Amino acid sequence: MLDREGFRPNVGIILLNHRNQVFWGKRIRTHSWQFPQGGIKHGESPEQAMFRELHEEVGLLPDHVRIIARTRDWLRYEVPQHFIRKDARGHYKGQKQIWFLLQLTGRDSDMNLRATNHPEFDAWRWHEYWVPLEAVIEFKRGVYEMALNELARFLPKPQGHQNRYLRGNMRGSNGRRADGHEDADIQIETTSEQLIQVEIDIKQS
Repeated sequence: MLDREGFRPNVGIILLNHRNQVFWGKRIRTHSWQFPQGGIKHGESPEQAMFRELHEEVGLLPDHVRIIARTRDWLRYEVPQHFIRKDARGHYKGQKQIWFLLQLTGRDSDMNLRATNHPEFDAWRWHEYWVPLEAVIEFKRGVYEMALNELARFLPKPQGHQNRYLRGNMRGSNGRRADGHEDADIQIETTSEQLIQVEIDIKQS
């Protein structure tokens, strides 16, 4: 389904955790990293397409996230000719996208890169909001920058930010608080890394 200018309607997804880090996926069998995205089918609204793509690519359901914001207008990028199938050249030009900013309300373990038989990613990790655009395929970088800039003002206040700062002042040199107890943030971060590594190990086995 193309518009009159040759652009296919599409959605992009920026998924946040409680620290305002974003889901950063490695495209299967490549060295490129990107956000989840996908086409809007005939009869779908952008929101319906977003939830479908979220499940197909990341394994999450609507109950696992909340919508924070979306871009006001379509953001467009053109696809270079050598990436376009021969039978589509001449009428297909690229993608126009509505971008959604979501917050994960579920757990990391709710994610499943193998939710369908045609996975988009073979690894993922949490990354700071301002992702390195050099890791994104070149013709998508402009749209990524526009989407991140437009949606940045809607970022929620990171949960527990002040508490983490206060606990940081109480830590000893061994990574424990001065009162002898392990710091909860260190445990959470380690658990998240382990979950992601398990996901990667499953893909490689």
